[in-house]
Amino acid sequence: MNIQTAVIFGGRSVEHEVSILTGMQVIAALGAKYNPVPLYIAKDGVMYSGEEFGRLETFRDLPRSLDEGRQVTLMRDGGKIVLRPTAKRLFGADKAVTVDVVIPAVHGTFCEDGSLQGMLELLGIPYCGCDVLSSALCMDKPVSKALLRAAGLPVLPDTLLERGAYNDDPDAAMDALEAAMAYPVIVKPANLGSSVGIGKAADRAALRKALELAFTFSSRVLAEPAIEPLREINVAVLGNADGARASVCEEPLGQDEILSYADKYQSGSKNNVSGGGAKGMSGARRVIPAELSPAMTERAQTLAVEAFRTLGCSGVVRVDFLLDGSGDLYVNELNTLPGSLAFYLWEKTGLSFSLLLEELVSLAFARHRARGALTFTYNTNLLSSANLRGGKGKL
Repeated sequence: MNIQTAVIFGGRSVEHEVSILTGMQVIAALGAKYNPVPLYIAKDGVMYSGEEFGRLETFRDLPRSLDEGRQVTLMRDGGKIVLRPTAKRLFGADKAVTVDVVIPAVHGTFCEDGSLQGMLELLGIPYCGCDVLSSALCMDKPVSKALLRAAGLPVLPDTLLERGAYNDDPDAAMDALEAAMAYPVIVKPANLGSSVGIGKAADRAALRKALELAFTFSSRVLAEPAIEPLREINVAVLGNADGARASVCEEPLGQDEILSYADKYQSGSKNNVSGGGAKGMSGARRVIPAELSPAMTERAQTLAVEAFRTLGCSGVVRVDFLLDGSGDLYVNELNTLPGSLAFYLWEKTGLSFSLLLEELVSLAFARHRARGALTFTYNTNLLSSANLRGGKGKL
């Protein structure tokens, strides 16, 4: 019997469209032992499912598809997790669909930051990738950098700015930043990916512009010294706390000094997904394996696994590095649900996309079994003597 595999994609995130591409790629790559169940989360948070949401063409006329689509909710029904329609159709049967495991193919806020993972934990369903805590830690750049720094991993110095303090006195906030580091600086939202909201500033006027852009995406903004010249190196890591391994290294090639959203997702060759041309991380311009010395390659892979373990990751994670002209390598960020799930890195490492997904599902079931052996309830007689008249232990 095939494993009913819900592939969740979309979401309330600025990376919504990228997530759709990843979802389509995952659905197309699932092997014969899996029955993919598309679960699309619209930008307003409403869930949709049905065979049509497993085809890229559906999203070319999204308003019509949503108007005609089947809205569902993911819920526990007895001992099973099901996708149940939220409204009955006038004609035709709308049966609940059982789900055995979930593959999140989502990116960004409300999806990759532990929010979705928390819902899946509450339902008690196996799911691929990082858990609630590691997802939240990796999405929060200041916190993840602090933990990596405390563990002895190389990260750039940084300054954190809060929107409230900046709005109260922009000049004072910029004075403090200028006192902490020299130009040029990189400014980025504290909890976004895909280069959204990132800017580079070589002077105060550019700094003000970059900060105001970043603050439109997050209430907290991180500033770091810009590396010149810069090379970006990425490594994927696969596994869990019991064992993790690194992929080959890649060097993405951008048209600018900073890889932009367009560089990552709108350049390079087309990738055929479900009969349609779709670009994603797999189609961006990149060199795989990266042109690095054997010693630098080994260092990047070793640091990637160390970062993965430090932040308690599981599943597949892409670790992004910054490499300066002196050969110093810095951990930039960890992407817990990387675009295209970084399958292009694993294919170059000798692991096909289908086998990658199979290993991710195996890891999800293993974690679920381990958690099932833990105790989460504690039976007491508290309610038998409780009353509403106040006092210790009373309401």
